[in-house]
Amino acid sequence: MARGAPRRAGLHAAMAAAAVLSSFALPTTAQTRQAEDALSALRQRLPQDEVIYFLLPDRFANGDATNDHGGYTGDRLKSGFDPADTDFYHGGDLAGVTQQLDYIQGLGATAVWLAPVFKNKPVQSHGGYTGAAHHGYWITDFTTVDPHFGDEAAMRALVEEAHARGMKVYLDIVANHTADVIQYRECPEGRCAYRSRADYPYTRRGGVDGAPINEGFDGRDFSRLTRPDYAYTPYVPAGEENAKVPAWLNDPIHYHNRGESTFAGESSLDGDFAGLDDLLTEDPVVIQGMIDIFGGWIDKYGIDGFRIDTARHVNPGFWQAFIPAMIGRAEAKGIPNFHIFGEVYDPDPAVTARFTRVDGYPAVLDFPFQKQATDVASGKVGTDALAKLFDADTIYDKGAETAAILPTFLGNHDMGRVGFFVKQANPNADDAEVLARIKLAHALMIFSRGVPTLYYGDEQGFAGAGGYGNSRQDMWPSRTPVYANETPIGGRQPAYSTDAPLYQAIAEMTRIRAEEPALRRGRQVVRAYGDKPGLFAMSRIGEDGSEVLALFNTSTAPVAAQVEVEPGSLRWQALRGDCTPESSAPASVAVRVPPLDYLVCKSVP
Repeated sequence: MARGAPRRAGLHAAMAAAAVLSSFALPTTAQTRQAEDALSALRQRLPQDEVIYFLLPDRFANGDATNDHGGYTGDRLKSGFDPADTDFYHGGDLAGVTQQLDYIQGLGATAVWLAPVFKNKPVQSHGGYTGAAHHGYWITDFTTVDPHFGDEAAMRALVEEAHARGMKVYLDIVANHTADVIQYRECPEGRCAYRSRADYPYTRRGGVDGAPINEGFDGRDFSRLTRPDYAYTPYVPAGEENAKVPAWLNDPIHYHNRGESTFAGESSLDGDFAGLDDLLTEDPVVIQGMIDIFGGWIDKYGIDGFRIDTARHVNPGFWQAFIPAMIGRAEAKGIPNFHIFGEVYDPDPAVTARFTRVDGYPAVLDFPFQKQATDVASGKVGTDALAKLFDADTIYDKGAETAAILPTFLGNHDMGRVGFFVKQANPNADDAEVLARIKLAHALMIFSRGVPTLYYGDEQGFAGAGGYGNSRQDMWPSRTPVYANETPIGGRQPAYSTDAPLYQAIAEMTRIRAEEPALRRGRQVVRAYGDKPGLFAMSRIGEDGSEVLALFNTSTAPVAAQVEVEPGSLRWQALRGDCTPESSAPASVAVRVPPLDYLVCKSVP
């Protein structure tokens, strides 16, 4: 068993067999049969059955110190390795993740989402910024594992070990851009201003008054697009002509080459994201190329799902071709419930829902939930904010069916952690209040519709200072001063502690969720809310008519109320907290919820 592995009862059935497998030296045939059974069982689970654990391999666990420099020689500007800098590699790898699978599983997670593991350009500079690709989003070779993280054998071992435990593996993938390799002759210092399609059409060299090029190109027949110098004059610097894999990625004709995105208007689709080379995703060569690349990862490793980066910065036509191809590739591999969800960084459900209706995404990360859940748990807004959010579920394609598979989360590697948001909203709160509010935020996520997504380290009480870099703490004793000097919420514990207050609180919640089908698959009905901090109540109604009532109090005073329930829910069993044993009358139950706390009550015959 891995260091810090919990030996606790209550893991749901899919995990139980795997725990036995990892604890005893069974004969090879028995091990193989048990692994096959675990894999078969996990393949049948629906996306909403999962609890996802999102981690950056570089910051999670260092299982192999020999790959810390990624095989590069020289200083940190060559290898990217500097464990004292928030923006450089710190040494974590796939072997480390494999070694800590028991820790992740003990938290109640059933799927591991890995930040990109593909080979990256180790170090990049853009404007006044220089950093390393510890996050994995500066890809050069889409077909192999980054040497900082390991190799093909390490990747295969991780997937096989996870599957043997009944755990899924999701990869974070990128189709919008590659590493920054292509340069423009017009601006040798970089940061070229965006040049629009109207001012710099594909059929003129350097603007509407320029010489004709790409004769007959109409935006559809890409055989007529032969010159990439319509807006700028792109080139590949000497020595980097073959930096990217597959080879077609090295030709500037397959990129937009229009300069820096302003993240508004057409530049949001066609501009370079902080200098990263923006792929011409309208081009059939790019579409088929990306289908081949990522389909290959499904074929090779049996991956269970994709989180897709920068989804909103790619044209809908690309996704309309790419997503069905990935689902088909997974089905051909025997993966019927392949979970695809896109990153659409926006708190407005009208924006995120569009990607399920127009672009064809089965699901998107629920940024609107992140905003409202953290604000409600922090006491910044009334609980009606959540009621309004859930009312908007109807605008997603397939409505509540799609809302059920949206990954919900409370913070991430780009925006910051839930602990940071709670502390920011309550600057005068003591540690006990902050801890209670963070527990409450997790309870809102774990018991409501959607797929709860835990951000690594939150369970250890990491908070950080928000934003890029500050929310990417090392799980082990850090050499980065800003990380090492942080006092986690709930107190500092040994690395990978299963006794940390938030670890234990989250594990209790996930255990309840795993044991109650209605909390994973049940129809959600909002029961009570208000325009100030206080009571929020919702029911999850199972297919068999069973009801689980979840009650939350976001205020610092106890609340008491009558809450409407199903007429047939007359008696109640406490799954967590002090639940009233009997309803006051058919369809009404009296509830009392302590300050900053929650109850979970199940109707019984």
